[in-house]
Amino acid sequence: MKIGFDNAKYLRIQSEHIKERIAQFGDKLYLELGGKLFDDHHASRVLPGFEPDSKLRMFSRLSDYIEIVIVISAVDIEKNKIRQDLGITYDEDVLRLKKEFEGRGFMVGSVVITHYNGQSSAAAYRKKLERMGIRAYYHYTIEGYPNNVALIDSDEGFGKNDYVETVRPLVIVTAPGPGSGKMAVCLSQLYQENKHGVKAGYAKFETFPVWNLPLKHPVNVAYEAATADLNDVNMIDPFHLEAYGKIAINYNRDIEIFPVLNALFEGIYGENPYKSPTDMGVNMVGNCISDDDACCAAAKDEIIRRYYTALNRMADGGSNEGEVSKCALLLQQSKLSTDYRRVTVAARERQDLEGTSAAAIELQDGTIITAHTSDLLGPCAALIINATKHLAGLDHGIRLIPENMIAPIQELKVKHLRGHNPRLHTDEVLVALAMLTTTDENCRKAMDCLPQLKGCQVHSTVMLSDVDQKTFKKLGVDLTCDPVRKSNEEEIK
Repeated sequence: MKIGFDNAKYLRIQSEHIKERIAQFGDKLYLELGGKLFDDHHASRVLPGFEPDSKLRMFSRLSDYIEIVIVISAVDIEKNKIRQDLGITYDEDVLRLKKEFEGRGFMVGSVVITHYNGQSSAAAYRKKLERMGIRAYYHYTIEGYPNNVALIDSDEGFGKNDYVETVRPLVIVTAPGPGSGKMAVCLSQLYQENKHGVKAGYAKFETFPVWNLPLKHPVNVAYEAATADLNDVNMIDPFHLEAYGKIAINYNRDIEIFPVLNALFEGIYGENPYKSPTDMGVNMVGNCISDDDACCAAAKDEIIRRYYTALNRMADGGSNEGEVSKCALLLQQSKLSTDYRRVTVAARERQDLEGTSAAAIELQDGTIITAHTSDLLGPCAALIINATKHLAGLDHGIRLIPENMIAPIQELKVKHLRGHNPRLHTDEVLVALAMLTTTDENCRKAMDCLPQLKGCQVHSTVMLSDVDQKTFKKLGVDLTCDPVRKSNEEEIK
């Protein structure tokens, strides 16, 4: 678990670079924020040492000048799109983001519903926001976007959109996830601001792909895997290559939209300050990698995790064959297999040995701990017990939770709560362990080791319940599962 990223350097040079970009423009700067302003767990996984709230901490120094606009696509509202890392829908996440931003001292000015084409669910959502006192606006689907520049740059294109009223000089445009239409909102606002006599600029703050890493660098490939459902493709920026003779990495949607941005700037201001999509960015992540090997290893793990996520989604009935195929192709291109992930191999070996489902965890020092399904515990509940005993220096033979304490819990689950699986889940084991800390020194030692699980890798040979998945997420554990459901015999035994 080597650190591969200098977070302190990043905070320093990234904030300086953004200040320089703000100074380039006149009255207002629209800063499109790709990725997440906080809880950026993808970045922290592929760049070990990157703190999930780094961007938030950086912007907090400018909070008096910042106004945040949150963007959500009507299409995502219509299909109840889920933010996978949190397990909530995008429309729920908009409200969560607003609360989180305001709790940290930021002003959230409004919500923009993009790709609006009369969807009833989007209209209902707007009314809900307005009842809550949140200003909401529509931005419409534009036929031929992004190629029909003449229509886009007109009163029937961007001019048809609602004008989003903002009051502060730095407007950060963010969203629950990719594909929400953040860039189109920024460009539409440039058009609208000009009509209102305001000189506004635009810049893009997106962590991935990293423009000054090679196209096939594992960190950039991991970004493609993370956006496989959108079919984003990393590309060499042809505009940058033509303008400067230098290779820079961008992705298809930014490259496709650049002619629109160029035409907008030329139509509004007479010239475009940017010669390429890469010029629009302010990302300094690539300058803060301190150990490239560590970041490559972490990114390869992430590519495999994204593959498992796609497989699990399909096993749950999702129509995402394209996502699975894309992730499989990225694995092949990276010359990777799931066996690269050590816990995958260890979990399967334990399953073969015991003849039942199993799980494995790789601790921070590289130690592998395994566990299997028993009559009392599911594999991951047993895994947490085994891992914390090891970290606490306790003998493996010590039984932390007495069997006579587990039996009444099982009776409650099956007899009174009408459950089918009597085995304890991870959260139930942790509650039992916590109760015993008041009387058992070994249990207290084991509980004290829970923070050491953060950042560890886990693999299960069966798909886990929502409860187990959420428990591991709260512990900061990176989890993968084989796309296999528990057998009926295991479920009810």
